Amino acid sequence: MKRITLLFAAFILVFSACKTIKQPAQSEYTTDNTAPNKVFTVPGSETTTAVEKPAPPVVDEKPIAIRKEQVSFTDQQDKVKNEGNTYFVILGSFSQLENAKNYRTTLLNEGFTPIILHSETGYYRVCVNSYKNETEARSRVAQIRQAFEKYSDVWLLIKE
Repeated sequence: MKRITLLFAAFILVFSACKTIKQPAQSEYTTDNTAPNKVFTVPGSETTTAVEKPAPPVVDEKPIAIRKEQVSFTDQQDKVKNEGNTYFVILGSFSQLENAKNYRTTLLNEGFTPIILHSETGYYRVCVNSYKNETEARSRVAQIRQAFEKYSDVWLLIKE
């Protein structure tokens, strides 16, 4: 009888101790999404103040094309006025002098004072301004691009 009682007690103990409760596994490597995020601060960072950098100036989106060429003037008066300048603002290039002259007439009607340069490559370059300083030439290119959308392909020629 002792065996039956002992067996019965062991049976009850086994089944009563094996209750399963479903709980999510907790590990130091798992995160609880319901818990608030921890915010860490660096010691001494409370006293620093943020310095706002000024925004960079808006630059023309399209880069300015530049070419270096040897050029000669097609008109003696233009040569006298612009011979000392190195930077030329170019609006058009033509393989025929007659086409360059027609384009020059069109630009004169729009208020420009164009001159025609003959390039070492054989092209006739129609220039609307010439400068000794590259910065002035670049600002003129930006002005033309803003004022005349159809001349957005304006570029700089640097006389060698």
